[in-house]
Amino acid sequence: MRRVSALWVGVALAAVAAPLRAQEPQCQTIDPSATTACNTAVDAVRAFHPLAGLIISGGNPVLGLGGTLGGFGHLALTARVNAVKLSLPNPDSASQSSVPSSFSGAVPAPLVEASVGLLRGTGAGLLSIDALGSAVLLPTGAVSDLTVDSSAAKIGSIALGLGYGARIGLLKGSFPIPAVSISLMRRNLPRIQYGQLAPACCSGDQFEFDTDLHATSVRVAAGLSVVALDLAAGFGFDTYTSSANIRFYDSPPTLSVRDVKLDLHNSRQVVFLDAGLSLALLKLVAEIGYQTGKDQHLSTNFSGFDPTSGHVFGGAGLRFGI
Repeated sequence: MRRVSALWVGVALAAVAAPLRAQEPQCQTIDPSATTACNTAVDAVRAFHPLAGLIISGGNPVLGLGGTLGGFGHLALTARVNAVKLSLPNPDSASQSSVPSSFSGAVPAPLVEASVGLLRGTGAGLLSIDALGSAVLLPTGAVSDLTVDSSAAKIGSIALGLGYGARIGLLKGSFPIPAVSISLMRRNLPRIQYGQLAPACCSGDQFEFDTDLHATSVRVAAGLSVVALDLAAGFGFDTYTSSANIRFYDSPPTLSVRDVKLDLHNSRQVVFLDAGLSLALLKLVAEIGYQTGKDQHLSTNFSGFDPTSGHVFGGAGLRFGI
């Protein structure tokens, strides 16, 4: 009986301790509302992190193609736009029990991508190699309170991120057998900031955070060309890392600002499906995909946004190839 009682006591203590473990130790202050605002900021940046990675990574690194280009002398250039639905908490309502969103909607990110054939590989296409490169433009003006750091790479108010990688052919393919490849990409997004900490004497944002982003993506893709139609599908694995800084007033209404530093690490899986239509040298291509969700054990209740759920993403663009 004592053993059973001890077991139930342990379960009860674990249930009570679970929410406490979700709190960020760096957020502890003498003011409960300041502590809540800090934890909201921590959870916001953790929820934002994998979505930012998805925006710049998308699915297929060469939109509409499942295999390599075929060796030296072959080139593909793509202008595309990725989009994913994003929700960000209202930074001036961070101490509420259910934090509303200041923005909820699709965020577009234009990209320019290039693929250059390097090696033809064997007759069956094994070990053919393409070099990959990308540049992403994140228009921060589309989201209220989102800005680019003054020292970050940017074009006006648009954050500029770069990427590089390679695609290796496994099978050249010939109808009805698809071409198959595996690719590795490394992308980055410069430091961006959300929120603008208001003077403690006045109403305004209760927190602000800034973060950069590095995304490493592995993709396995298969594709077929049928007359004027290109089809491709695949799956992949993403790892996102960031260094984030959060600032908040630790005991309003004083002017004491506290800094919280976080090293973020997230991993997600994605699946994608592409379809393209040939227009002479141009291909009109679209993509739809899904990023799996994950429970990060956040302590904040976000109104109208579930940070544990997966996310549908999409993209469309024009691909030029020779």
